[in-house]
Amino acid sequence: MDLYFTDVFGVSEDALEDYGAFNISLVTDLPLFIDPFLLFNSAKKEYQALHERMIDYLCFLRDKSANEAVDTGSLNAWYRFSEVKQNWLGFCVSGNTGRGLGRDFASALNTSLVHIFSGFGKETVTKASHLEKLVLIRSGVGKDMISDFTTNLIKDYLLRYTERFAKSHIASGLRRGVAVAKAAFSYETESWQPRRYNLPIHDGEFVLLTPKDILTRDDTWINRQDLIRDFEDIPEAIDNAALRAQINNYFHRRLSAKKKPTKDDQVVQRQRL
Repeated sequence: MDLYFTDVFGVSEDALEDYGAFNISLVTDLPLFIDPFLLFNSAKKEYQALHERMIDYLCFLRDKSANEAVDTGSLNAWYRFSEVKQNWLGFCVSGNTGRGLGRDFASALNTSLVHIFSGFGKETVTKASHLEKLVLIRSGVGKDMISDFTTNLIKDYLLRYTERFAKSHIASGLRRGVAVAKAAFSYETESWQPRRYNLPIHDGEFVLLTPKDILTRDDTWINRQDLIRDFEDIPEAIDNAALRAQINNYFHRRLSAKKKPTKDDQVVQRQRL
């Protein structure tokens, strides 16, 4: 039985290793997660551009939440995301279908942005402030959902990352052009845009690769040794409470000073990527 990406697509493990991608299982999700802090703290220009892209999008949401009532349609369009199951990461008993980021996450994010960020520029957060109010990512949201959120905001990068490898290493009969919804955000039209990519296909679904250096692992969920490879190269994830606290602190600090991206800012980011 072919378990791994390299087995299914006839790719050498050395080629995938040299490219920097993790050799995912195409049988079941593995307890691996994209950690936004591995983007935030990276010295790589392309990761720093992704980092700024995430902050820019949260600034967009901040401004929408602060300045106008967000209706159900806009909440679904801007704040709600499906799980990107094609990367085969996260918690799942079998297969690769998880919960994703549903209505509760979207509503909580909007509410948090209204209460936390609407006063930016009008008051200063001091040491005496009530830190428990600075909650963007709420209790109950763990590394899996934070990974899903990050994946959605950098999806275009991951799709192009996979496409580059596929065109160089995977036979044309094992890949095809795919139109992917909500691939990239346009600040001009304030909408998520579909884009087309040439991607590896398995069981009728495209497959998404992820760089190893933005992943963390959860050892408590690793119980299938026959499915685990190269986990020694992946750092262990911190616990959910600590991750939420770090995310809330960092986003609060960055979003308090960041303005909405200009068209020039967007051009610079595209050039870096």
